[in-house]
Amino acid sequence: MEPLDAAGDVHALIRDLLPVVVPSAWFDEGTSEVVLPLGRSEARASTWTVLERCARDDPAAWPRLVDEWLREVDDRAVRAVGEMELFGDVRELLRLRIVPKLAPRDREGLVVVPAGDHFDAMVMIEHPRYGGPLTKARAGLLGLHRLGYVMTNTHDRELADVQVRDQPLLPGRNVRVITKPGSRYVSALLSEIHQFLPADNVHGALVGAPCHSTLLLYPIASRSVAEVLPVFADVVAEMHADADDPCAPGVYWGHERRRLTPLRPDAGPDGSGEFAALLRRLPAEG
Repeated sequence: MEPLDAAGDVHALIRDLLPVVVPSAWFDEGTSEVVLPLGRSEARASTWTVLERCARDDPAAWPRLVDEWLREVDDRAVRAVGEMELFGDVRELLRLRIVPKLAPRDREGLVVVPAGDHFDAMVMIEHPRYGGPLTKARAGLLGLHRLGYVMTNTHDRELADVQVRDQPLLPGRNVRVITKPGSRYVSALLSEIHQFLPADNVHGALVGAPCHSTLLLYPIASRSVAEVLPVFADVVAEMHADADDPCAPGVYWGHERRRLTPLRPDAGPDGSGEFAALLRRLPAEG
């Protein structure tokens, strides 16, 4: 049996059992959700989970399965109330953290969206003791649905005071360092590296995110970037290996505003691909 085939009977059981198991809750027919009041807000739980459970079992077991599911939902709602009392307005604590692309099993249940081909954007609760990745279940129970403000939170509360400086990498060649010691969110600036590059930059930059507190940039202006690349890659790899909060060990070519292309340390003009083609077009020195 498919879950939707059980929906009519299971939803009828939910309506019958709600006044007994969770008297304060109600069933939203339009969205197929159980709605639980949480102070001035509300939590919603989709019935899809219990539909799947019932579809796998005999109809005689459905009343028990529905009863157990309603109690689970109520327990999670009670925990959500406790979290609201602990955190206050949890929306103020949400931050965005950019991490290397997660495996499907690692991203399951988390509030995560792709950030290009090689990274994911993970929503975090910033709290010294009770923080961590925001789960979909927690988001639903806390009524956190539209999260467009999370990047603004991250900028305003975590990234407004990042330090930007140039450090020698090779004689006459500097690497730009964007850092905030101890921060877990500087990596969120991977999508905004253009603001740290010269105004006349048109070819992008070498990009490293060895740890979540630091980004490294080397603006590309000439073919000599191929000489810088191996040294840049060594620095990124060493910082990543030594970091308490490592991010990505490799080097990327940041171009076209938000695009990041992985680079081998030995990439040069004789290779194939966009980066090699760019090197062949660039002047020898710039």
